[in-house]
Amino acid sequence: MRRALVFLTTLALTLPVTAAAAEGAEEEKFDPSHEFEQHAWVPIHIGPLDMSITKAVGYLILGTIVTIALGIFLMRFKVGVNPDRRQTIGEMVYDVAQTQIAEQGLPSRAIARWFPYCATLLLFIWVVNMLGFIPLPLSDEKVTLFGVELPTLGIYAATSSISVTLALAFMTFVFTHVEGVRENGPVRYFKSWVPDVPKAMTPFIAVLEVLGQFMRLISLSVRLFANMLAGHILILTFIGLMFVLETVFLAPLSVLVATIFYLFEVVIVVSIQAFIFAALSAIYIGSAIEPEH
Repeated sequence: MRRALVFLTTLALTLPVTAAAAEGAEEEKFDPSHEFEQHAWVPIHIGPLDMSITKAVGYLILGTIVTIALGIFLMRFKVGVNPDRRQTIGEMVYDVAQTQIAEQGLPSRAIARWFPYCATLLLFIWVVNMLGFIPLPLSDEKVTLFGVELPTLGIYAATSSISVTLALAFMTFVFTHVEGVRENGPVRYFKSWVPDVPKAMTPFIAVLEVLGQFMRLISLSVRLFANMLAGHILILTFIGLMFVLETVFLAPLSVLVATIFYLFEVVIVVSIQAFIFAALSAIYIGSAIEPEH
């Protein structure tokens, strides 16, 4: 069983590049960044806004559907006093979101309000990240089979797009300050940004604090984006290396290294990045509710 899984993983990794190589005779050199280009599947333009459905949007829609289905299946479907393996996994996910994220970052009075948001972030980002490592026919490239054009299998993470991670981080950014103002009032909340310092230094410290708040937005989005982008580029680069150098002798090594990176991303990076994003969101919202802490 384990050997079959390794074989299927290796085959899945090579299929997208093989299809691209068969069709990509027009391209002079392999460029893994092409996998991250966004082409409009359904063009939608509202004035200056481009709201077109692209590959990233397709993955987000699929991620939303899978997240809802997974939540219902693990935590709502046939829940009993004596949990089976499915319910046990659901309870483990709930426990991580409750004890390791919500209770660590939020004050006790705010857990009931903000736990659903933090738990949803955890599960949604994990699902979207994981979908990015499952070969799916959601590629912009086509292959002709029996006279029918079909999309090739490919791996792509929506979270490797900065616009997606920035939108997720922006939600946390807005919720943080809205909750801070709601709990403390605007004067007390914004006054808490500036510590007790000499009056001459107050404007300087205030500017630094405002910049620091925006840096939270940037760091939260870039951390997730950079990790997912780097992982996919490494995998595609090592797989594409044998086509760039045009030698089959390099194939075992390049596929082996790509598979190692693939497993590392799936087993470790996917879960860690989802956990960090949700945990930092809870911490930011909690620090706005109780700014003196």
